Amino acid sequence: MPEQHAVPKDRSAVLTLMRLWPYVKPVRARLSIAVLVAVVASCLGLVIPLVLKWMVDGPVAHRDPGGVWLGALYLLLLGIAEAFLFGIRRWVVARPLSGVEASMRAGLYRHLQRLPVSFHDRWPSGQLLSRGTTDLMLVRMFLAFPLTYLVVNSTTIVVGFVILLAQEWTLGLVLLVPVVPLVIASSVFESKYALVARRAQDQVGDLTTVVEESVLGIRIVKGFGRHRSQALAFRALSQRLRATELDKARLLAGIWALITTIPEIAIGAALVLGTIEVADGGLSAGTLVAFLSTALALRWPVESIGFLLAMSQESASATARFFEVMDVAEEEDTSAYREDADGDRERHGGMVFEGVEFRYPDAEEGSVPVLARIDLRIRPGETMALVGATGCGKTTLTALVPRLHDATSGRITLDGEDITSMPRERLRELVSVAFEEPTLFSASVGENVLMGAEGAGDDELRRALSVAQADFVHDLPHGVDTQVGEQGLSLSGGQRQRLALARAVVGRPRFLVLDDPLSALDVHTETLVEAALRSVLRETTAVVVAHRPSTVMLADRVALLSEGRISAVGTHQELLRGNAEYALLMSGAESPSGEDLTGVTAAVTPADDVAGADAPAEGNSTR
Repeated sequence: MPEQHAVPKDRSAVLTLMRLWPYVKPVRARLSIAVLVAVVASCLGLVIPLVLKWMVDGPVAHRDPGGVWLGALYLLLLGIAEAFLFGIRRWVVARPLSGVEASMRAGLYRHLQRLPVSFHDRWPSGQLLSRGTTDLMLVRMFLAFPLTYLVVNSTTIVVGFVILLAQEWTLGLVLLVPVVPLVIASSVFESKYALVARRAQDQVGDLTTVVEESVLGIRIVKGFGRHRSQALAFRALSQRLRATELDKARLLAGIWALITTIPEIAIGAALVLGTIEVADGGLSAGTLVAFLSTALALRWPVESIGFLLAMSQESASATARFFEVMDVAEEEDTSAYREDADGDRERHGGMVFEGVEFRYPDAEEGSVPVLARIDLRIRPGETMALVGATGCGKTTLTALVPRLHDATSGRITLDGEDITSMPRERLRELVSVAFEEPTLFSASVGENVLMGAEGAGDDELRRALSVAQADFVHDLPHGVDTQVGEQGLSLSGGQRQRLALARAVVGRPRFLVLDDPLSALDVHTETLVEAALRSVLRETTAVVVAHRPSTVMLADRVALLSEGRISAVGTHQELLRGNAEYALLMSGAESPSGEDLTGVTAAVTPADDVAGADAPAEGNSTR
């Protein structure tokens, strides 16, 4: 079962909602004041029946118009005070609770940025979006309304029944009879509604994912005429959500009917018995009026139980979904240096892979690793081209350098320092990356490029644009201040790729990782970019994933990756002459799966190119 659709843990709604305390704690004083004000306002409403009793048994019974007008004034003042206090409550909680929601949303966003790439590989973006929007809105609504009124209405019911029992305890007991069936019905409702509410929220996340993918992929949808199939898929998810919402409505209708009907029957019975007592002279008319008025005043607190329980369960589900993400461990960061046997830090310049192995976190135990025993040394200032058939692990290997993924075993060092012993912030200042699929943000051209180097200015921006042959930006409507739009889709693929390359080189990084950064360029532009890029590569240690001979020619040496292993290292010409698989790749074809084309490699892999004294000449050891 996917993680985002996991069955909720057996945790009560109360325990789940209590996890909100760290966020609520800063505003607890104002929230407490709001609850207290609301309790006072609600209890003022219970004073009104007592005023009515005084009026009926006093001025009305004694035909005193002045007393009636005085009683009316009391009722007016009580109503105004009640309304004023409820208004104060809303004003007191509005600002701090919006701050709680904003704090939780900012915390979620910050946490998402620090989660490993493997997490984002597993979770659909729509599920994360729904947690940061709809779910947090439900949490804020819970804190603003159900939380307050669960306390207020419970207090009002208790105070109201005390007044009822004090006025006429026999009739009060009649109204207490429905308590037991209402408690049982509420408990059953709560357990069933929790499951349905969670299912609905997960389905909202799925629906959000489909909408987002359809919008971002609108060119594919239109290009292949798939609008109908996408509409049908959306409709199917919408129907599922509609069915779930109807299940929620049926449950809510059932509990509401019970909570409304049972108390009404009890009030009717109390009215009949009270009328008989008044007729027999055992009860005053004013007391009966006050009793019934108090009972009617308690109708809303009692009838709201179902509604408040429903909102509380939805909020508990939303809280659980929020903490499902927040509980995922962030990328670990360390600053301890690894030391050799003599206690001195090893100093091997350049970029070195030593026995690196990698499996994806969700891979089955014992499965074949994506990368197996990678031993490779890239000298300081050297450019190494990484070549191999599709799916052999080139992109995965380059993703290990900036720690987008962590190696399962082995280690990678930069100038002798293990990357796992560096703070990630420092590592990513040293290493700059450009991916084959360029990602641009809804910002200006300049802002997108300058993301590659904090504090870089206009001179660095112009230089980076020149290196990437991205001078086309000066012809855009507002030059470097032109907004590129979501995902940069207002630009061509080659333009986006050049801006991504400019972003990678703008900070003059010590280490550069380029994953086939020129694949979308035409031949003429590619030649110009390569010529400008050579000056950058002379100043850095670089790994370049290459599929074309023209890109390979940028490198000093070439490493051939085959089935997750480095099978050969040498210059382009050496590998062309001595390695059949490499020659086949450079000719534009790929070897069939499982075909052995690497029989002549020993002569082209110098021993000092391989990290590890026991490594064979091919640059890789076997298990």
